Amino acid sequence: MKSQEKHPILYLEVYQENGEHRLPLHTSVVLFLLSYTESKSFEVFLVSSSTQSDTCESLKDHLPKFLEVSHVELECLPPLVRGCWLPCVLDETGRLCRAGLAVVLRHIINRTLEADPSKNDVLALLGFKKTCLKACAEVSKWTRLCELGIPLSVEEHLRNATNVETQLPLPILTLEQRLSEPVKVHNDDKIRRQKLKQQKQNGATTLPVGTMDNNLPQSNDRLELDAALAKLSMDADSGSATRESSEIRKVKTTELPPLEHVFAEGLYFTLTDVVLLPCIHQYLSSVQTHAEQVLDHLPRLLRWYSRVQEVPGVQRAAKACGITLLTPQTPPPRPSEPTAQHSSSSLLECEETCQQLPFVGGPRPTLTKLKESGIEAVFFPHPCPSWTLPWEHLPEAINPTEGKMSDVRAQRKRQQLNNLVAMVTDLARPGNTIVDFCSGTGHVGIVLAHALPDCQVILIENKEESLVRAQSRAAELGLQNIGFIQANLDYFTGPFDVGVGLHACGVATDMVMEHCVHARAAFVISPCCYGFIQNANKFSFPRSQRFQESLTYKEHMILCRFADQTAVQLPPERRLIGKQCMGLVDLDRSWAAEDHGYSVRVMTMEPESCSPKNNMLVGRPGQEREQSS
Repeated sequence: MKSQEKHPILYLEVYQENGEHRLPLHTSVVLFLLSYTESKSFEVFLVSSSTQSDTCESLKDHLPKFLEVSHVELECLPPLVRGCWLPCVLDETGRLCRAGLAVVLRHIINRTLEADPSKNDVLALLGFKKTCLKACAEVSKWTRLCELGIPLSVEEHLRNATNVETQLPLPILTLEQRLSEPVKVHNDDKIRRQKLKQQKQNGATTLPVGTMDNNLPQSNDRLELDAALAKLSMDADSGSATRESSEIRKVKTTELPPLEHVFAEGLYFTLTDVVLLPCIHQYLSSVQTHAEQVLDHLPRLLRWYSRVQEVPGVQRAAKACGITLLTPQTPPPRPSEPTAQHSSSSLLECEETCQQLPFVGGPRPTLTKLKESGIEAVFFPHPCPSWTLPWEHLPEAINPTEGKMSDVRAQRKRQQLNNLVAMVTDLARPGNTIVDFCSGTGHVGIVLAHALPDCQVILIENKEESLVRAQSRAAELGLQNIGFIQANLDYFTGPFDVGVGLHACGVATDMVMEHCVHARAAFVISPCCYGFIQNANKFSFPRSQRFQESLTYKEHMILCRFADQTAVQLPPERRLIGKQCMGLVDLDRSWAAEDHGYSVRVMTMEPESCSPKNNMLVGRPGQEREQSS
């Protein structure tokens, strides 16, 4: 019999192609990490729509031998898992699901370290301050490139491998360009001085600061690797023994040579390299077979691929996963082509370009322009301004004072919750599923689960610490109608009936609304951080057709900027203008939803003093647009 110790369950996708079982890249990446870390902390299930029982046997050459792997049909997955992108991990309680590649990989590392804290090589994968791939793909362009852009572009290439075009996939080109940029690491002064010393010893010419010589011999890329190893082996009390010569010490920091990439994030092997290796391996293998000349355009990527293979444990882990690493010829780096450089930069930098549009003047010209077009902020009356939860009779774990809030802030939080719970209670029906997006520590979702025991409540949050705290609070209350998902909003795909979000920051409000519209779910959302709104991957502003006909993007950003000026310490006139701008930004959002058949009301939470960001959007699907007259 198997051990009675219960492990979290790791679900990995497989699919069939031409009658054969295959692994998507994200599954290959997870298996490679499990192999590299030698983690035995999970039960592993391969998920497919196939009813065949030979799935694991047919893929055994790609599965590390130490793993116990089973097969499960898609239809048999737990509901919480079925509503998420794979890969995902369901914890021992069956109530907390972690979904998405980066979240799952970081969790594997953390569980491996819990089982064996001495694995320093595993700890190092998390990078400086343990932040490697921690920022979600919705806000981090680098995470999005590694977690989505490169795997998806490689899989697209593999589907058309025999029809290779001269144009390289943009994410691959972006990575090649990234590897050419100088490395910035914490406290790099000593490493850069060591590099300068080695350059002088090797007779290399010192280049102007911020530049790198693409024509240096290939062996010179060992300078960074040697310097990094020297730093790692440096004893804290051996400073005098390793002190550089006065000639080196006198060189100004601004004149030291830049550091070059050894690995994807700089000098050290991290989780990012683990994600990229299976993807880049499959891409290079395909290109080498079908269009070898393309490799001439990827010298830095090839050198990175070779360096990664030198990391202890990588060859072993690759072999265990059926990956036969290549030993390609690595041509010297060539100067970046202007077109390629521009294209790759655009993938990572287009959002900054939008954000950096200059603002001139105040909001009055924009407000006047909208008024001349017949557009003014309109707030519907609150249907139940005095409604309140019976806070004095609720368990302590529900009350916001249970956290570390001040009494004043807790009182305002209770007032905010009164507003959202009143609206959701009106919308929800027994048997409904309610999703609390950007749930934090669960203030909204836990109250709803307690107040609506006949509904299922799901809390979605990307920050693990917040979600674990919410789970602890729910367990203390004994709530049985609640589940938790640690994931990006995009990675939740399950059906639901009502979506709620309290102070969803910036475009998170628009993401929540899009999720609700796609699911034809009602919504109750209180926006926040209007000044952070900007064009993003999925959104462009203004949102609605009528606003698009009236305002430019820049003019809309002026509204967003001044919508944040509602703080109580500001002059009353400034706050009034801020409230107008808030109302107009949310009117644009409401009209965008109404373009999809929703009825939406923009109203003010009661009392208005409960928050400077006191707007609330309440939307119902499938009804005619309400007139705001």
